Amino acid sequence: MSDLLNKLQWRYAAKKMDPARAVAPEKLERILEAIRLSASSSGLQPYEVLVVTNPALRARIRDQAWGQAQITDGSHLLVFAAWDNYTAERINTMFDLVNAERGFTNEGWEAYRQKLLANYVPRDAETNYQHAARQAYIGLGTALVAAAEEGVDSTPMEGFDPAAVDEILQLRERGLRSVILLPLGYRASEGDWLVNLKKVRRSRADFIRELP
Repeated sequence: MSDLLNKLQWRYAAKKMDPARAVAPEKLERILEAIRLSASSSGLQPYEVLVVTNPALRARIRDQAWGQAQITDGSHLLVFAAWDNYTAERINTMFDLVNAERGFTNEGWEAYRQKLLANYVPRDAETNYQHAARQAYIGLGTALVAAAEEGVDSTPMEGFDPAAVDEILQLRERGLRSVILLPLGYRASEGDWLVNLKKVRRSRADFIRELP
């Protein structure tokens, strides 16, 4: 655990990445697998992760993200895209997958399926999207930790035009909406104003309160 804490101390949101260094395929796969194994509400995994490497495509996304250079200087761009709504088909697909993988059905599990169908499906699409987007953020947190474990730099980005990125990646046609961007790569040896600054977080006493 101390090694993980050291790696989290090492990580920061790199402001400049080295375009000459690429994340090795095996490191990328371990980061993606960590995201896939991440927690989500009711195990629905209501989002997808798109891996964008095409330079022209990343350049178009950069234009919609305040020109943040990490998008094109990093070797990979992860786009977390949440379901635009919870539908009966989507919920049933995940419950059916669980049953198929486990090889049996469970009365309590099936009752829970009906509870979700009754509560999620009638809700308005925006409420459901916001809930799905929060699950994507759980995956993002896992990605940040996994990247640090692999010694890979990452920079989470909310500063972009989601509607424009949705159009570039044709997400709406697939029932998805972009939530957050995560370039992966390696910090540049020069030109990053943040790289040598002390990492600052609130003190434990100010951040954590233990209740009696």
